[in-house]
Amino acid sequence: MPQTQAEEEEGDMVEIVTTKGDRDVVEEGHFTSESAQILIGEIMGCNTDLENIKQNINDV
Repeated sequence: MPQTQAEEEEGDMVEIVTTKGDRDVVEEGHFTSESAQILIGEIMGCNTDLENIKQNINDV
């Protein structure tokens, strides 16, 4: 069964959703090292927040 144009276009997109509720949609061909660095930075920030929460729980 042939895909519709919308389905074909959807296959060319990458959706990035962060825990902050931010949502970035980039074309698959445009997912660059800069995009990856931004995503890594967001993950590292979340990891720091998680470590702080763990420490606060242990302090109680």
